[in-house]
Amino acid sequence: MCTAICYRSGASYFGRNLDLDRGYGERVVITPRNYEIKMRCTKPLKSHYAMIGMATVADDYPLYYEATNEKGLSVAGLNFPENAVYLGFAEEKDNITPFELIPWILAQCACVDEAKALLAKINLINIDFNEQLPLSPLHWMISDKKYSIIAEPLKDGLKIYDNLFEVLTNNPPFEYHYANVSNYMGLSAGLSISQFRERIPVKNYSLGMGALGLPGDYSSASRFIKALFVKENAMSGDNEKSNVNQFFHILNSVAMPKGCVRSAEGFEYTRYSSCCNMDMGIYYYTTYDEFEIKAVHMYDVDLNQSNLHIFTVKGL
Repeated sequence: MCTAICYRSGASYFGRNLDLDRGYGERVVITPRNYEIKMRCTKPLKSHYAMIGMATVADDYPLYYEATNEKGLSVAGLNFPENAVYLGFAEEKDNITPFELIPWILAQCACVDEAKALLAKINLINIDFNEQLPLSPLHWMISDKKYSIIAEPLKDGLKIYDNLFEVLTNNPPFEYHYANVSNYMGLSAGLSISQFRERIPVKNYSLGMGALGLPGDYSSASRFIKALFVKENAMSGDNEKSNVNQFFHILNSVAMPKGCVRSAEGFEYTRYSSCCNMDMGIYYYTTYDEFEIKAVHMYDVDLNQSNLHIFTVKGL
């Protein structure tokens, strides 16, 4: 489970809730321009754009959950079980494993249009990172400073969708979410407007009645609608603090408290929430046990180095 959004208020902001029932040693990781990104089936990327995001580092390799590069392009991978289909080796294609997709795109692309061009040549190959870290079924939200797309590896091929909502959750596939939004077009931040005859005695007995019918459960379809509604109605002040605070309030509206969503292994909950200022390369985060917003600045390190910069995440 997870929710990703892109929010624009002065600057552009990209981030997500990570909802899992366990941790995998998440850290904030900056990959500098000269860190060699090893690839399983293609040549390594030796010189590339720098990036920052949340990752598990295994064998000195950043397995990113989401990240933003120095051009502002951002990618998040979200759980997509029973729908994601990965393939065997394909000639004349870029054979990229799913765990390589985020660094592969962010290393080479400055915008969504460039990412689309790379995705047109991709074959997502079914190769695990190792025996302890098998592939996760994923789909991805990709955003730049102008717009967003979705990439979904389905049984009939990799599908790319323009994402005007700039929201992504999990199952069903994006085409369902796209159609489902129309069921909620009548929602409003204001009062409810009666469609009955004037003589029918109805009234707004409370503020917020224009949003009657807004989903409140934790299913992916409901979180998609609620995140969209809150994001589209959110108002920020004209400064970074206000924008970042509002971003986390949007994510908190669909966050999962521990104990409310049972999984096969326990209970899923929002382990962390993230927000990256795509214009400034500032990565903000909160964790389940640490509500205070922390910040890591990509440009505080030497981005021409060749080693990963790894920051401990407080509260995980």
